[in-house]
Amino acid sequence: DVDMRAVEAKSQMLCSIFIAQVEEHCSRYGLRLAGPREMSQRGSHVSFHCPQGYAVMQALIAAGVVGDFRAPDLIRFGFTPLYTSHAEVFDAAAVLLKILRDGDWNRPEFLARKAVT
Repeated sequence: DVDMRAVEAKSQMLCSIFIAQVEEHCSRYGLRLAGPREMSQRGSHVSFHCPQGYAVMQALIAAGVVGDFRAPDLIRFGFTPLYTSHAEVFDAAAVLLKILRDGDWNRPEFLARKAVT
């Protein structure tokens, strides 16, 4: 039997951790939180405004961090509390930082727009 309050609490914790990690380490690259900061006002998704968001998301997907891109500049991440661990959230933020810091997103295969993102 699943305790839905525990599931919701974990979802909020995963989102909070990701927001904190991205804001601490990635904001210098122009990332800004989109949507409400208050966890009770959001679902299990976190979106950030991100310059070069399309290419950044393509690089993330290639690195095994799956999210999606929403025009014009949003990168969006979903956190499923039943099978996403806290460690995976920290790891995803670290991969995002690496991609931004090293400019991994700035490659032709990530810059070329596809029909489906």
